[in-house]
Amino acid sequence: MHWQVAWKNGIRYLLLALLAGTLWVTPVWATSAIDIPFPGTTAGVIDEGNVLSAVTQGSVRRSLQDLAEATGINVHVVTLHRLDYGETPQSFVDALFSQWFPDPESQANQVIIALDTVTNGTAIHYGDAVAERLNPETAESIVQETMRVPLRDGNYNQSVLDTVDRLAKVLKGEPDPGPPVVRETVVEKTYKSKEETDDRSATIIVVALLIAATVIPMVTYFMYQGSS
Repeated sequence: MHWQVAWKNGIRYLLLALLAGTLWVTPVWATSAIDIPFPGTTAGVIDEGNVLSAVTQGSVRRSLQDLAEATGINVHVVTLHRLDYGETPQSFVDALFSQWFPDPESQANQVIIALDTVTNGTAIHYGDAVAERLNPETAESIVQETMRVPLRDGNYNQSVLDTVDRLAKVLKGEPDPGPPVVRETVVEKTYKSKEETDDRSATIIVVALLIAATVIPMVTYFMYQGSS
C-alpha cells in the first residue's frame, strides 16, 4: 500500500512541476519593449526575430545611414518573435519609442518600425520632425502594404529591403513609388464544380430512365409475342 501512495504522490508532484514549468517558460519566449536594448540614436536594424540575413542587415544599415546623413532622420527597424500577451505591434512600437526617446526633443527625428514574425504584424512610430515629411496615410501604406506583401511568401528580407527603400525615398522628398502591385494569379479550373457534377449526373439518370421506359415495354412485348 505504501508504494501505491508514494507512486500517486510522485505522479501528482510531476504534473505540478510540468504545469509550473509551462507557466514559467511562456513569458520567457515573449518580447516586450523593455527587452530591447537601446541601440543609440544611430539608425540601424535589430533582428530579434532572427529572420534577416547578414547581407540584408548590412544593406539596410547602409541605406539608413545614407538617409540619416541626407536628412538627419534616424530609422530603426526591429524584428521580434512573439509579443507579450495582449500586446500588439503598434502598442509595442509605441512603448519602445517612448522608452528609447523619452522627450520630444530626442523623439523629433526618430522612426521605429516593428515586425512581429509570429503574426507578421507591422507598425510604425515617428517623431514630429519626421511627420513634416511623412503623412499618416503614406506611413500606414508603407508598413501595411509595402512591408506585408512579401510576407505572404515568408520573404522577410525582401519585406524589410522594400520598406526601407520606399521610406528612404519619401523622407528624402523623392517621388513615392507607392505600394507594390499585387497581381492575382488566375488558375484555370480543370475540374467540374459540385453543381456541374450534380447536373450531369441528373441528366444521365433522366436519359437512362427514358431509355428504360421505352425499351423495357418493347422487350416485354416481343418476349410475350414469342412465347405465345
